[in-house]
Amino acid sequence: MRKQSALGALGLAVLAAVALAGCTGSGPASTAAGATSGGGGAIKYLIAQPDTPAQLKAMKADIKNFEQMSGVTVNLDVVPGANIRTLLQAQLRSGNGPDVFAYGPGPGMAGALAKAGLLYDLTGAYAKYKWPIYDWARPGVTYNGKLIGVPDQIEEVGLFYNKDLFTKLGLSAPTDLASLQTDAAKIKKSGIIPFAAGDKEAWEGGHFLSMALANEVGPKADADLIANKTSWNTPGVIKALNTWYQFSKDGYLPPSPSAISYDNSNALFYSGKAAMDPTGSWLISDFNSANLKFQVGFVPFPAESGPGIFSTDVGGGNFVSAATKNPSGAVKFLNYLTTPGHGKWEVDQYTIPAFPLDASAEKVSPLFRDVITGTSKYVKGSSDVGYNIDVNETDLFNKAMYDGVQGLLSRQSTPAQVAQQLQAAAAKG
Repeated sequence: MRKQSALGALGLAVLAAVALAGCTGSGPASTAAGATSGGGGAIKYLIAQPDTPAQLKAMKADIKNFEQMSGVTVNLDVVPGANIRTLLQAQLRSGNGPDVFAYGPGPGMAGALAKAGLLYDLTGAYAKYKWPIYDWARPGVTYNGKLIGVPDQIEEVGLFYNKDLFTKLGLSAPTDLASLQTDAAKIKKSGIIPFAAGDKEAWEGGHFLSMALANEVGPKADADLIANKTSWNTPGVIKALNTWYQFSKDGYLPPSPSAISYDNSNALFYSGKAAMDPTGSWLISDFNSANLKFQVGFVPFPAESGPGIFSTDVGGGNFVSAATKNPSGAVKFLNYLTTPGHGKWEVDQYTIPAFPLDASAEKVSPLFRDVITGTSKYVKGSSDVGYNIDVNETDLFNKAMYDGVQGLLSRQSTPAQVAQQLQAAAAKG
């Protein structure tokens, strides 16, 4: 699946809608008005349009399996990803919205809906069904101590690289930041763009910063920044921003990155015009359809002192409307989404569920198998990871970050100026 700033090209905040939410909401609802308590019945499930018809077909087949097992009918509502925020806010407020919907976790997404009282409290369902969601994945679906959703799709942000091109140029995967800079210089000299780093949609820049920051300051300091325990206007943040500023200054990025869309960035990599693609593990599912003529590797963005760590988080989740008329059916559906059968289906779609799963028998590409192996290490606590900033931050902060990195890549803003802007946004909450 393509990561689109937490789920489906969700874009920037609808700040006015969130402001309205504060006038009427008081947190997640524990019951739904007019709710039915029996099994079966029907639920409406709203999702953003998948990238391909094949993905939608596979999803419908999985839903059909749930219907046959549960007796619950699922009426699927597919909407354009760019419109989901506006449509969802309006539908949930009308009382005629979806029973269940796929959406982004974190304070800027599901947290805003919970604050408005638009989400159903799932704390009791977690206890009843003992959903095996990883503990570290739960904060993004927690509001005021209550569980408000089921997280999904573990994703890693790092560097894809063209193995064949690297071999041709006598290069190996970067082992530290200095080697990455040396590689980029050699790649540029060969006439190839080092990084397919477009930032037209702006959320891409948040991922650029996420991967550089985690490896500049380390996982503990990274977590403290996101938790607002330390200031963003600090040398470590400025150095991380300066890495991308310098890449732009040295000509390692495409001309005018803010004019290049995510799809066109990937096309530069697919066509061999760019050697590295700084993005997330969701892209692996696109490689087969892209008919790549070279082997691909995937490594963390390197640190000054070594190979670095991946930035990771959950890319989406499923939530229940506070106004659902069929909470029993909605919860049955969420329960199905945490089963091993559905988890294996997810792996077959090249996504990683947010709960333990033995996927050793699943037929996936060697590259995705490597990602699954790496994921298993950090979910067990045997390796460090950084964080995807946008999933964990407010809309206000993300807007400052997106605008700031765009200004940075065009060299209209300095790293110090962007760091000041980030701290100002963080201070406003």
